[in-house]
Amino acid sequence: MPISSLFDVRKQLTFYGAYHSNPTNVNIHIICVPLLLWSFQVLSSTLPVPDFFPAVAHKFNDYLLFDFNVAAVHAAIYLAYYFVLDPVAAFLYTPQMIVSLLTAISFSKKADNITIAALLHAVSWIAQFVGHGFAEKRAPALLDNLIGAVVLAPFFVHLEVLFMLGYRPELHKQLTNDVGKELARIRKIEGDKKRAKAL
Repeated sequence: MPISSLFDVRKQLTFYGAYHSNPTNVNIHIICVPLLLWSFQVLSSTLPVPDFFPAVAHKFNDYLLFDFNVAAVHAAIYLAYYFVLDPVAAFLYTPQMIVSLLTAISFSKKADNITIAALLHAVSWIAQFVGHGFAEKRAPALLDNLIGAVVLAPFFVHLEVLFMLGYRPELHKQLTNDVGKELARIRKIEGDKKRAKAL
């Protein structure tokens, strides 16, 4: 995939949508992707930070804690990328990312944080694989595009919800058409491969 297409929201959403067109699978992702992100933030909050990281921390309350750590840098990079793709959608997503980050950092201070976060992370991945295998009947996107599957998934799930609420209907219509064409192209390739094997 060309580098320029990484910053083209329509191309990225078309790719993602081709792997997430089944409503059951989409709903599984709407639930599991935020859980994956949060559990990753918990786990990465426990990683040691380089010496050059500034010691910045602030406790808002018992459930919201900021600490300048790996999870915070990760969240900032993700948000910066999302703002390049779609500034308005990224702005609307920012509060969700902040709450996810602050609660994850707070939870990372608990004694059983790693066990719970790792279990939640594993269950969320399994649920998504089940969604792809039984509902979508296709391998997940990470096998073809790791960036699209991991980096962009939280933002795309957010956009799925926004589209349901009427966000950018023209883009949604274009994407629906693009995804339909991409699915037809993929199915033709898969059909050709099956026929070639049968010969």
